[in-house]
Amino acid sequence: MEPIQIQEPSADKAAPDRAERFVSGVIQQCLQNKGLAARLRRADNPATEYQSWELLASYGIDLEKEWQRLPFVTVAAALAKAKVERNGSLSLGRALLACYENDRESDQAKARLRRVLACDDLPELCRILRPLFSLIDSKVGQPLDYIRLLKQLNRFSYNSQQIKAQWAQEFYGQPLAEAATEDGI
Repeated sequence: MEPIQIQEPSADKAAPDRAERFVSGVIQQCLQNKGLAARLRRADNPATEYQSWELLASYGIDLEKEWQRLPFVTVAAALAKAKVERNGSLSLGRALLACYENDRESDQAKARLRRVLACDDLPELCRILRPLFSLIDSKVGQPLDYIRLLKQLNRFSYNSQQIKAQWAQEFYGQPLAEAATEDGI
């Protein structure tokens, strides 16, 4: 097994935060190391999640703390399965909507969103998101914003209502930041 190398940020830009370093590092590693990519794809299953632990530990993630480990393993597995070459810009709510051709009235789209919004804890949310990532990858031609998603998953245990509200806002209407920009606020 090859040692996992982490690329240091360049000095001319502001240092990326942990989520940015993780997502860009996983993308880079998956492109370079097909064995690691295969292990991460298998880590999508809780029974074989341990196959991602070497990578997670190299980023300083405490493997014993489920609330810290689950967001990273979920995103790493999603990145490996999607075979992305860069982080996308599509939010989770917009991606769910796009799966059903931007039809907010679609019963299937609403049902999927309601199931995500009904999650009470992080393990349940990660379990529900895993098949959604495959759906999004197969139906939407644009990659998710995995950095934003990882940040949301990391905060879910502390402020789940705010994160759920963000996803609903993305699905049903314009995200608040975009609306404020367009209104000149």
